[in-house]
Amino acid sequence: MTLDRYDVPTPAEGDLESGELVVTDDVLVKYFALGPGAELTPHEHDDATNVFHVLEGTVTVIQDGTEESVEAPGVVLNERGVAHGARNDTDEVAVLTASLCPLPS
Repeated sequence: MTLDRYDVPTPAEGDLESGELVVTDDVLVKYFALGPGAELTPHEHDDATNVFHVLEGTVTVIQDGTEESVEAPGVVLNERGVAHGARNDTDEVAVLTASLCPLPS
């Protein structure tokens, strides 16, 4: 099965929408749609690697206290144990996926 389309909600200013796209025994892929000014709060996964794929717009990626602007299409590796998050500093909706592998036990 391939996923050639995704249908994500359009969040309002300051709002974050998310949902699961793929869930198996060893991987989780979620989407995050960030309205202008919305933030995915920095957090850590001690037992898993997390990869962001920026699909639409521009997000400010927060990683261990540093920030970098990443435009679509963009990929960001978040190593195990590294605090990471994302924020939308633009006036447009931004969409990214986050893949977590392996799933924490």
